[in-house]
Amino acid sequence: MLFPRAFSWAVPVVVAALAAGCGEGSPPTVPPTPPPPLYPVAVNVYYDENENGLRDASERAVVPNVEVSVVGRTGVSAATNGYVTIAGVPAGSHTVVVSSRRPPFYLPGAPTTINVPQVSGVEVSVATVLPIGSNFPGTYMGFGDSITDGDGSRDGYGYRRLLERKLGAALNEGEVINRGISATRSLAGAGRIDRVLSRVQPAYALILYGTNDWNEGECRVDFPCFTISSLRGMVKSAKARETLPVVGTILPVNVGYDFRVPAARQEWVKDMNALIGPMAREEGAVLVDFYAAFMREPDYKALFYDHVHPNDSGYEIMATEWFKAITQPPAASPAAEGADLEPPPPTGKKFYGDPPPLGPGEE
Repeated sequence: MLFPRAFSWAVPVVVAALAAGCGEGSPPTVPPTPPPPLYPVAVNVYYDENENGLRDASERAVVPNVEVSVVGRTGVSAATNGYVTIAGVPAGSHTVVVSSRRPPFYLPGAPTTINVPQVSGVEVSVATVLPIGSNFPGTYMGFGDSITDGDGSRDGYGYRRLLERKLGAALNEGEVINRGISATRSLAGAGRIDRVLSRVQPAYALILYGTNDWNEGECRVDFPCFTISSLRGMVKSAKARETLPVVGTILPVNVGYDFRVPAARQEWVKDMNALIGPMAREEGAVLVDFYAAFMREPDYKALFYDHVHPNDSGYEIMATEWFKAITQPPAASPAAEGADLEPPPPTGKKFYGDPPPLGPGEE
């Protein structure tokens, strides 16, 4: 009669042992899901000259310093060839977006879709465009006086060939056309720019005028005389013909070189430049601050051939400043924002001295 009691005692022990062996009902451990693979994306930013959304065989020009993004990952096209590799892009079909960080005047072109991962050996091109109408792509018209003409340089080309080489190396294209006339004032430039633009049809106008305006007595006693209004007219003319305007400040003068460059002339140049900067921004032109670039040098006088014309070293600085203004986003180029310009003086209130006697041809 003892069997039932022993059996009833053994059952709970067996159940408890089984429960302990099963972890008291805990779920089995699930390994974590690995993250999806990410891939690099390589693209080339180019200039779509005819705006057809396709990279034609003739369209060799690339665009540096353009920020592009794919699903929130960004990169900037190289300064030398327009290529950029963006890391960490998930698989799938994505649109490449051109952001607001790009050289002046460039706009996003037709959207580009890319399949990730990329097919090996297949290049993806991202388009940008320029609003130049029927003007000739890759053409830059130097428009000014004897400094634009290259006086003082050993080869007679001034900044022009130097700039061409820089543009060719970075953009794969760039022709600088000379339309500088020695000894001319800004008023004469404003009077001739329309017919010159009509003949040349350049993509860009590199406007540099004002040095010779000092020789007009009116410009000393009725500051700023016709200089700012003339430059404004040139910018407006360029824009009306869909040419992209880039305006340079007046170069400093070689004070003390001879009677033509008293200290008052340097003061006049500084005061005029302080008005050129705001005018350029108001009119939507890109500003190149040559005055600041020269004055940043330890000995700015070493950059001159004579009283106002640069030597080869000075023209090299000019070519560099033109190039930076054309190819770098404004935020990356402080000179393009006119950061070094001083507040403008009151107009019509300053006397800078009597006009000096000048010989034939003047400056």
